[in-house]
Amino acid sequence: MSHLEELAARLDSVLAGADAALAADYPGDRGVRQPVHTVYVPGDRYTDKTVAEWSAESVAVLDEFGGSAAEIVSVFDLAPDLVDAIHDRVRAKLSAEPVEDLRIDFEDGYGSRPDADEDAAVVAAAEALAATVRDGSAPPFHGIRIKSFEAPTRHRGLRTLDLFLDALAQAGGLSGGFVITLPKVTSVEQVTAMVTALSALEAVHGIEAGSLRFEIQVETPQAILGSDGTALVARMIAAGDGRVMGLHYGTYDYSASLGVAAAHQSMEHPVADHAKDVMQVAAAGTGVFVSDGSTNVLPVGDASAVRSAWQLHARLVSRSLARGIYQGWDLHPAQLPSRYIATYAFFRDGLEVASARLRAYVHGGSSSYLDEPATAAALAAFVLRGVECGAVAADEVERLAGIDQAKLAELARRRIG
Repeated sequence: MSHLEELAARLDSVLAGADAALAADYPGDRGVRQPVHTVYVPGDRYTDKTVAEWSAESVAVLDEFGGSAAEIVSVFDLAPDLVDAIHDRVRAKLSAEPVEDLRIDFEDGYGSRPDADEDAAVVAAAEALAATVRDGSAPPFHGIRIKSFEAPTRHRGLRTLDLFLDALAQAGGLSGGFVITLPKVTSVEQVTAMVTALSALEAVHGIEAGSLRFEIQVETPQAILGSDGTALVARMIAAGDGRVMGLHYGTYDYSASLGVAAAHQSMEHPVADHAKDVMQVAAAGTGVFVSDGSTNVLPVGDASAVRSAWQLHARLVSRSLARGIYQGWDLHPAQLPSRYIATYAFFRDGLEVASARLRAYVHGGSSSYLDEPATAAALAAFVLRGVECGAVAADEVERLAGIDQAKLAELARRRIG
């Protein structure tokens, strides 16, 4: 053995533990699409017709206040050619798949009610969701938000989760798109407790072991900075034992916890940006998605009020996208047009340049960019997100970049299978 081979073997031995930890803690892309939003619906208002109702209402409000490309140009201050490329696509999206991720809410959106009332609402919602899963009308991602595992609400949250899983499993409604949201997490131990609960409930209800996944809502300062000075959200991901799918920022609970006055609570407040910066760093490389929060300024009322709220929402969505946060919350059907207009404009506006750079990277040729593999992966991930949400057609990518969707996923380092 040469001296270099001997040295390399020694280094392999010294670094074996670090190599294994890196692979375990930072496995990379999970190999699944990230929804552009999560829609919250109070648990007692959800039925198997809810998504269709949101679709009809969102199309109606788009037609009323942004029914033509010219109106969209004036409201959203977009270039006419960009609006021409997205207007029909957005309307088609609202008609065919208005909701990418649905959360049936038994926390703040539902409130505290007698156990018998919540029990009945939980079972009814689970059976309604199961019906949509069976007939294929459920959003690709869907699930439930339970009450937190803080002491005052822990037992009710667990009871709701147990009832919902039982009814959903019995009705044949459990799918790979199902996810649970755990709100107001204040400790790593609550995440560990959720893992324990899910494992136990899988056994009780005959659900495949390890299949239940959940999201952590970052709504408390303790999740960002623990009493020991560490970013607990990073430890929370590790404590999730592979079950954590996302970190969702809670705009108003978090801001209020830091003493921000109600008039200034916003997705773009500096305290929000700090929290989300920490979340992004904690989640990077783990396969855990990061989601922004919501705006509570709803597009309702007269034309001026609707268009003003659309402008605010679209600006906030665009801001999140530019910061690398590709998901947010929507609370009302009238927010869907501005969500998709801003999202589609973002992906289409960068499509040609990104595609040209990918073509040069894959096939060679002249380019004003000298892209490295990591940048090529980012370019491919950008274009792939556009395809998956409907902003971009796969055949456009083949024409512009000379690669198909499978190659796009490979370049984006999307794990397959």
